[in-house]
Amino acid sequence: MKRATLLLLWGLTLLWSFHSGRLDLLLRGVFHGLVGVTGLVLLMLGVAVLLKREKQDERWRWPWLLSGVMAALVLILPPSPSFSDLASNRPQGLPDPPELAFVLPPEQRSLTEWVRLLRSQSDPDLVEGNPVRISGFVWRQPQGPPLIARLTVRCCLADATPAGLAVEWPESFSPQTNQWLAIEGTMSVQIRNERRIPVVIPENITPIARPERPLEP
Repeated sequence: MKRATLLLLWGLTLLWSFHSGRLDLLLRGVFHGLVGVTGLVLLMLGVAVLLKREKQDERWRWPWLLSGVMAALVLILPPSPSFSDLASNRPQGLPDPPELAFVLPPEQRSLTEWVRLLRSQSDPDLVEGNPVRISGFVWRQPQGPPLIARLTVRCCLADATPAGLAVEWPESFSPQTNQWLAIEGTMSVQIRNERRIPVVIPENITPIARPERPLEP
């Protein structure tokens, strides 16, 4: 009975996470189906154990209790990660880009594609004046102005890697940490900390809701 309860609880937890969209905050989309199938299998195993009606009296063991509490907490408490804090504590290397990412026109490049492109070439002057249409969250820096950033993942948040661009924030706008923004403008080159770096010059900054799938491949 107790084993069946745990199996049913974890199966329900995984299926609810799959159905509610919570996985979009934690896991790359291509793995969502695997989580859903796993939840369904756990539910079926739980029902099978329940129907078996074992007469042997099982005692609750503390690992079982801990597992049950964890499953209940996952169900009750929605995930609310701070992307800015996570980005500050992750390495900077980006995953390999998808094919044909760099052949897109500048205004169609995502923020991550811009960062990959700029890291692949040493001369930022090559992109000066290009139109920019990107979206991302505000990444607070220990020193200097905040960046506009996205998180890329191979699998889940545990291997997340930040991709950030410098922005010439207008004096009339105060970016808030973790705030999601859509920015239209142009790419320029400025000298910061004695280095020539690409900087986005915004023409329009629009606060937006967090995307349903904020993690990029």
